[in-house]
Amino acid sequence: MVKEEKGRAAAITEVALIFAAIFWGLNFAATKYAADFLPQLFIVAFRFIVGGLLLLLVLRLLEPQSRLRRKDVLPMMGLGLFGIGAAQTGFTYGVSLTSAASTGLVFATAPVWGMLLGFFLGQERPTRRGILGVMLCIMGVTAVFYGGLGSEEDSLVGDFIILVAALCVGGYTVLSMRMLEHHSPLAVATYPTLFGGPAVLILSLPSLPAVEWGSLGFGPWAALVYSAVFATAFAFAAWQRGISRIGANRVLVYQYLITLTGVSSGVIFFGENIGPDKILGGAIILLGVYLARRQ
Repeated sequence: MVKEEKGRAAAITEVALIFAAIFWGLNFAATKYAADFLPQLFIVAFRFIVGGLLLLLVLRLLEPQSRLRRKDVLPMMGLGLFGIGAAQTGFTYGVSLTSAASTGLVFATAPVWGMLLGFFLGQERPTRRGILGVMLCIMGVTAVFYGGLGSEEDSLVGDFIILVAALCVGGYTVLSMRMLEHHSPLAVATYPTLFGGPAVLILSLPSLPAVEWGSLGFGPWAALVYSAVFATAFAFAAWQRGISRIGANRVLVYQYLITLTGVSSGVIFFGENIGPDKILGGAIILLGVYLARRQ
């Protein structure tokens, strides 16, 4: 009976991770669509205020004993401003300028930049495989950038902003490690989100009067709700719970599904073309991430 319950719980975890990866991948297209109608900063603010409140509800249901210590408030706020304010604002601006396919490929490098920062901070030891993974990711990103030159769908500026966002996400992951010594992964996902969303909302206020709210229609609001509920609250909760239950290395497999879904969403919803440069660059990036994370 105990084995059956464990097996059922493991199966539920795996299914939740699959849906989390798909929801995150589809969010590239949803964000790109919403950015045609709404200011980028407002998209980020809405997503993480609503998503953060839902995450807090999940945290209270699953971990009612979780409480934020007073001395952890400022570090959590810093993580929110960096991981939500900087990283997600950069992501939203970037995907509004370039293709969803390029976004999916370049953004996939985030774990490698986190590992590289860990090297510099002395948290991880450099290995041949890790160094090779970083070099491959740089080569892959270069191939994707090159493939976007002269393309109407891509923007070198947008691709670069996505790369900066990926660097911020990688840095956020490393900087959050200290908080994970005292809080659960779900708590570390929840509190920075709660702090980051309102900060971005304040920055978005000057752009809101220019929005024609009455003529938005169903589509942009549906994209916002999807991003907040499925790509934030559900995906973050499922991902962090998956890491705590089956470990980071097994969760890595689903990261490839995010990239595949993100690239496919650009092709399906926006008719984006995937040239040989992107295919080659994407393959090199994923190989680099695999080598770096499997060291």
